[in-house]
Amino acid sequence: MIVRHSRSVLLACTALAIVMPSAIAFAQSAPSTAQTAEEQKAKNEADTFLSPIIVKGSRQAANDPYTKPGPSSTVTADQINLQAGQGTDDLLRSVPGTSTANNPQNPGVAVNIRGFEGSGRVNMSIDGVRQNFRFTGHEAQGFTYIDPAFLAGIDVTRGSVTGIGGGALAGTVNFRTYDIDDLIQGDKNYGGIVSATVGTNELGWSESAIGAYRFNDVFAVLGGISKSDPRNFENGDGVTVPYTEQDLLSGMLKAEITPNAENTIKLGGISYDNDFFANSYFQNVKNKTFAASYAYTPGDNDLIDFKTNFYYNRLEMQYDTNATGGGSAAGRRIKDTGIGFDVSNTSKFDVGDVAVTTKYGVEYFHDDYDVINSRTQPLGGVNGSGKSAILGVFDTTTLTYGMADLTLGLRYDHFDLDGSGAVVAGNPLGLPAGPYTVDKSEGRLNPSVTFALNPTEWFQPYVTYAETQRAPTVNEIFAGGTHPGGTQSFFPNPFLEAETSKGWEIGANIKFDGLLDAGDSFRLKANYFYDNIDNYITAALLNGGRQIFFVNNPGTSRVSGFELQAAYDAGFVFGDLAYTYTDTNLPSQVNGFGVQSYLPDSIFSATLGARFLEDQRLTVGSRFYAVSRAYVGSVNVAAGTSPYQPGYGLVDLFANYKFEKGFELTGSVTNVFDKTYTPASSTIAGNTIETGRGRTFMITARARF
Repeated sequence: MIVRHSRSVLLACTALAIVMPSAIAFAQSAPSTAQTAEEQKAKNEADTFLSPIIVKGSRQAANDPYTKPGPSSTVTADQINLQAGQGTDDLLRSVPGTSTANNPQNPGVAVNIRGFEGSGRVNMSIDGVRQNFRFTGHEAQGFTYIDPAFLAGIDVTRGSVTGIGGGALAGTVNFRTYDIDDLIQGDKNYGGIVSATVGTNELGWSESAIGAYRFNDVFAVLGGISKSDPRNFENGDGVTVPYTEQDLLSGMLKAEITPNAENTIKLGGISYDNDFFANSYFQNVKNKTFAASYAYTPGDNDLIDFKTNFYYNRLEMQYDTNATGGGSAAGRRIKDTGIGFDVSNTSKFDVGDVAVTTKYGVEYFHDDYDVINSRTQPLGGVNGSGKSAILGVFDTTTLTYGMADLTLGLRYDHFDLDGSGAVVAGNPLGLPAGPYTVDKSEGRLNPSVTFALNPTEWFQPYVTYAETQRAPTVNEIFAGGTHPGGTQSFFPNPFLEAETSKGWEIGANIKFDGLLDAGDSFRLKANYFYDNIDNYITAALLNGGRQIFFVNNPGTSRVSGFELQAAYDAGFVFGDLAYTYTDTNLPSQVNGFGVQSYLPDSIFSATLGARFLEDQRLTVGSRFYAVSRAYVGSVNVAAGTSPYQPGYGLVDLFANYKFEKGFELTGSVTNVFDKTYTPASSTIAGNTIETGRGRTFMITARARF
């Protein structure tokens, strides 16, 4: 059963988060407060973080994806706030080339980029801390567990990543949580956000409180807490989608130490504790993320912009019983303990008329997977124990001459895998019966080159060639055990090789200010990609599906497509859209040993809104999301059954009103027409009903202090 966390803890911490910063601020003496305010104002004007949203006029965000010659996107804080109460999956599905492996019973996020998902094909991280939890079963092959209440933005890079976050096949996704400078604004030395959402269709209540206080120019702290406990929702037909309830309690603590303008130390910790039912069992997931970073940025030396990060992440998934109180997997525990670091420096200098910017460094991460299969059979399950490590050494250098930019990247990836297990006689790989050990390592140089032109201020075409790789995982190499009921046996494959990708991309950025009005802005990013994939890993089924193990598929597979994103903002009216077309001949992943990962051929999303009243306090708008049919793989359907999942379209409505002194209300209606559908790339073991959430009304009250 799912045990509900008490709200008394949340209410007490919420009150503390609201009262404490204000009490401390008023306790300061008047003269020192006035002096500090002037100093703080100057510091804030120099250091305040800007949410990466494209705004009206000439103000440009630091992380503007429309200035980068490559397929990057950002989900901004404003977009997250307008979709308050919705899940992280919904936020990501509005990004071109991006989706998720959706299971409404499992709150974990499994990002899919261009049809690649699971097992590290997409690197997922929280505040730069890698989330390498792996899982083999009737689920995606890896999850990130993050409370959406703490999200300040999501950064998505599709394709090659040479620097920090590299070592993946298809891209990276970083979930950024609130930082101190997100909360403390203007000349204040404190700030925070308190939010409460209530919704129909069993969405229930969710509350969060995040506060920050800056003691002086040297030391600042942040704390946050969040609680939500939605129940089983209904689909568009009014049928309850079973076991979609959860009980989530999350916390966050951060500190920042800035002894002077050149040195910054940041410490952070995030906890996540959720009870839910998925993969036929009641489960609890606890995720603890810790990070420490140091930056040295002397303003008078262009050769030094030094940054280093150290992190620790521990995720533990614990199975209880199945719905009837038993189950052969009851007591299963999967624990991933990860540690890592990255060190980098950026240098800028000129060689004659050529401006040079070079970023170089090293990153390392190590994961220890410790698995207990069940209370009655602790060893020999499908998810094996083992250790993995990846070392990356990289350099990215951009040479700028006139209107031309040439970016040369080189990354060396080296992986190590070790572990042990036991295999029975007659296994399909011909391994000797009995215990076995694996100690496997391999390295590869992955180059990239991008040539971009800037013939005008508003137009930037580019072309890229890049190579990437993805190391096999502990789960793929050390699979074993049998399926409940003994109808299927799983086997290890210590001979797996790394997947590799070699691909081309051509694209362009377009930026116009004052296109139709003196104060408007128009942004557009479009790209076409073509990738060749070797050694793609999927499950192999032998002996009528009774013997299953992971294999490298022979030959070269192809993935190509077109991605488009655009945004227009004239103040009184705004809009954005995203479109993705994907064509692939990748071999199918096998449901039950992972999940199908094909994207629908076409995905379209758009937002259109308007702002009214004085200071544009009232915002109203609509979102539209539509997908074509999606191939799920003939191996995943019964003979004579269509291997396609039907397409669908959804319409949402939203409105936001900003009152005085930082208080605002947001109302929304999702799935306005109560459409009956199943989200693309969805899976629930044994499910026979449509799993898309039916019409839901939500109201969010939010106060910023």
